[in-house]
Amino acid sequence: MSTPAPPAAYPPVSVVMPVRNEEDHLADAVASVLAQDYPGGLEVAVAVGPSTDRTREVADRLAAEDPRVVVVDNPTGRTPDGLNAAVRASRHDVVVRMDGHGELSPGYVRRAVELLEETGAANVGGVMLAEGTGTLQQAVAVAMRSPLGIGAARFHVGGNAGPAETVYLGVFRREWLERVGGYDPTFVRAQDWELNHRIREAGGTVWFSPELRVSYRPRSTWRDLVRQFYTTGQWRRQVVRHHPGSVNLRYLAPPTAVALVAAGTVGGLAWRPLWALPLGYAAAVTLGGAWIARDQAPGVVARMPGVLAVMHLTWGAGFLRGPDAPA
Repeated sequence: MSTPAPPAAYPPVSVVMPVRNEEDHLADAVASVLAQDYPGGLEVAVAVGPSTDRTREVADRLAAEDPRVVVVDNPTGRTPDGLNAAVRASRHDVVVRMDGHGELSPGYVRRAVELLEETGAANVGGVMLAEGTGTLQQAVAVAMRSPLGIGAARFHVGGNAGPAETVYLGVFRREWLERVGGYDPTFVRAQDWELNHRIREAGGTVWFSPELRVSYRPRSTWRDLVRQFYTTGQWRRQVVRHHPGSVNLRYLAPPTAVALVAAGTVGGLAWRPLWALPLGYAAAVTLGGAWIARDQAPGVVARMPGVLAVMHLTWGAGFLRGPDAPA
C-alpha cells in the first residue's frame, strides 16, 4: 500500500474542460469537480465553443456562482483548440483534463496527484466508466465496457496499474504539456491518444490506474452514435498517417470487418457461399451482444446487435475513408 502525500504536498490544480452543446450535462460535470475532496487549490477553466443550446449561459452562471470557475472562448469549437485555450487561461502546474460529458469519481483529483508523485509520470489517468440511462444509452455503455465493443484497452475495460499507451482524459504535469507543444489542433478527434504518443516518444511515462474513474454518458440516439464512431474512425486513420508505428490489430479489425461484410454482401449475389461473411458477422454480434448484456434488461439486450454493428462498421468505414480534410 502506498502512503498518501501529506496535505502540504498537494499542489493547486487546474481543471480544463472544452465544451460545446453540453447544456444538459455541464452543470453536473463541473459540480463533480468542485465537490472533490482535494486539500490543495482548485480552478476550472471551461472553454466554450459555438453551441446551438444554452451551454454558454450555463457556463456563465456557474462562473458567477463560484469564483473558481472561469469561462474562455473557443471560437472554432474544436476540442484541441478548446483544450489549449483552457490550458493557457489556467495557472497551476498540475492540469486535469475533463470534458462536459463526464463526472469525476470522488477522490479522483487527490489520488491522481498522489500517483503523479509516486510514479514520476508525465500523465496519469484511468477508466472511462460508461453509464447510461435509457435502453439505447445503456446498451452503448455495456458495449463500451466490453472488449467486444471497442477493444480491450485498459481505459475501457480496466486492468492492472502500470505504464500505458494512453489513458482516459488524464492528469498532467504542465511542464510536459509545454514540452511537447500541447494538443495538436489538427486532430479533431483522437487528440488525447496523439498527445500521449508524443509524450511517450519524448521519454515521458503515461500511467494507468484502475483507481481513477470518470463516469461517461454515451450518445443516446442512433444518429449521434453513428456520427461519433464514424468520425472517430476517420481521425484514427489520421493518427496512423502521422505515426505509422502506432497501427495494431485492434485498429485494423473494424475496417477488415467492413471489407469482409461488404465483399460478402455484394459477392453473394453472384456466389451464394459468400453470404456466410455478413451472416456470420450478424450471428457474432447477436450472440456476443446477448452474452455481454446477459445481466441487463431485455430492451438493452435487444439493442446490442445494432449497437455493436454501428460501433464496428461505422468506425471501420471512417477509418477506410479517412478525414475529409487532410491534417
